[in-house]
Amino acid sequence: MRAITVAGLAILALLAGWLWLLGGADELARWAAEGQREVQNAMAGLLRRLRGGDPAALAGLMWLCFAYGFFHAAGPGHGKVLIAGYGLGRPVSVLRLSGLALAASLAQAGSAVALVYAGVLLFQMARAQLETWAEAVLAPASYAMVAAVGLWLMLRGLHHWRQAQPMAADHAETGGQPCGCGHSHGPSPDAMAHAQGWRDMAVLVGAVALRPCTGAVFLLLLTWQMGIAQAGVLGAFAMGVGTASVTILVAIASVGLRAGVLQGLAGQGAGLSRAASLLEFSAGLMVALVAGQLALRAL
Repeated sequence: MRAITVAGLAILALLAGWLWLLGGADELARWAAEGQREVQNAMAGLLRRLRGGDPAALAGLMWLCFAYGFFHAAGPGHGKVLIAGYGLGRPVSVLRLSGLALAASLAQAGSAVALVYAGVLLFQMARAQLETWAEAVLAPASYAMVAAVGLWLMLRGLHHWRQAQPMAADHAETGGQPCGCGHSHGPSPDAMAHAQGWRDMAVLVGAVALRPCTGAVFLLLLTWQMGIAQAGVLGAFAMGVGTASVTILVAIASVGLRAGVLQGLAGQGAGLSRAASLLEFSAGLMVALVAGQLALRAL
């Protein structure tokens, strides 16, 4: 198992080096952008057919919207970073984190619907105004919120590290046996596994959803103008499902990587609680740095 852990960390290090040092992130972004453009071009014909009364065009449009969401999520983005960081840093099950990834993607689609129809119906905003609002205001706010979650993970990691020190000392003094004092010296693995609650989930979903997908905003505005608004709403949520298809894979990978890393660290002499707190701090640092960089680019 240790060899598998080391191999996994080596692959992760190589991937990170390719993304941030060798220009891999730019290559990935270009590939994803090209895929999105191709899907957008194909959408135009289906939208014309749908407006002309062809009901079969709706199924094709939903598939293309799903594909757009997939390409959107495949490029660099704050949602994947947040899901990966939380999965690495916190003791959360695969099922729960996958559900969180799906909820965040659907909420992002919902925020696009809310932005467009609030802007169009309540404030009579034009397309350029809505797109500017989404990119110039909501995007930096979302990145800043994700960075704040990263800082929160770092602080929790430091807190858990301090709590783990007395527990580790007592463990050593008693030869690895319970000290018999009748009270807890730090968070047990079970306690840590149940520490996260719905408030954590709401913050994570909100941080992702605050920035609506620009492709969904464009589709919603276009279908509103064409008189087929319902197709636009359905398409926005199909994009959300496409995005979730990628973020769920990220969730599964991060939870599995966390288990391997903890086993490797604990096997090298670090207590499980100390290893978990170190990983939580490191994951928070990664999230804060990446989201902070995105926020600076968006300003």
